Amino acid sequence: MAKILILAETQNGKLKRSTLELVTWSRKSGQSVSALLWGSAAPAGAKELGQNGIKDIWVVESAGYDTYNPDMCAQTLHEVTKKTAATLILGSTSAMARDLFPRVAARMNSGVISDGTELQLQGESVTVKKPLLSAKVLAKMTFDNSPVQFVLMRANQLPVEAPSSSATPSVGSGAATGVELHAVSAAQPLLAVVKQVVKGASEKLDLTEANIIVSGGRGLKEAGNFKLLNELAEVLGATVGASRAVVDAGWVSHGMQVGQTGKTVAPSLYIAVGISGAVQHLAGMSASKVIVAINNDPNAPIFQKATYGIVGDLFEVVPKLTQEFKRILHK
Repeated sequence: MAKILILAETQNGKLKRSTLELVTWSRKSGQSVSALLWGSAAPAGAKELGQNGIKDIWVVESAGYDTYNPDMCAQTLHEVTKKTAATLILGSTSAMARDLFPRVAARMNSGVISDGTELQLQGESVTVKKPLLSAKVLAKMTFDNSPVQFVLMRANQLPVEAPSSSATPSVGSGAATGVELHAVSAAQPLLAVVKQVVKGASEKLDLTEANIIVSGGRGLKEAGNFKLLNELAEVLGATVGASRAVVDAGWVSHGMQVGQTGKTVAPSLYIAVGISGAVQHLAGMSASKVIVAINNDPNAPIFQKATYGIVGDLFEVVPKLTQEFKRILHK
């Protein structure tokens, strides 16, 4: 039997959807499952994990973990991996986990597979499917002679399901009963201390977690025209993204970039506005369930990937879409 350890991540005091996806998959696998989380939001996150059927939870309640410190986090994940005797470590493909997992895997002479879109377990061996070559092929990958298997899954790839009532520990005002909580001492930073992280104000929700994304490209002509996308996104409850071209032009921050050198996303709905569809951009959003392209060039490559295409002037189309969605959604 495999022993699974989930690295749980929180945002705004709640578990990220990507973490809940891993929780659902792990719980349904029938294997032994533990979870690790840290930071000021750890107690609330532990309660939420308990409500979702996780009964073995390792907690580092320390504000020192609210900003990512590679030394501290690597020490802690390494320690808990050994204490739980975990054979499969699961995390979401976040910026933090992308940096953290290879550090710990190297300490344990183990391998890492990132950007997974499908996950299968046979005995203790895991098989991961992931896109390669700008999403032109889907590779099936396994581990060879890896004592511990480290896997990073893309967000919005696995379902989130509530556990059955029989599998859900009862929850009172504190932690869930039937849940074993392990307090883990905070590690000491070895090389550096993170004093402050300045967050960009552009994202309502991290792009990798967003269910709806409205992205803009060169077709917007200037930075000020992103207000059209912001208005549409506000109505839809979406997050605004961008192509590399407009990021390089300095119109928006790099944190908004979707693509091979930006963020890889898989929302339920991706609206590409004024984006031609360079292969690098397509690689970062081709897993979206529904893609709507708005472009005045009928031969733009984006239309080859789009579920629905609108050939027209975005400065006319986007405001009309915004008004229509306001009417339909009563906003």
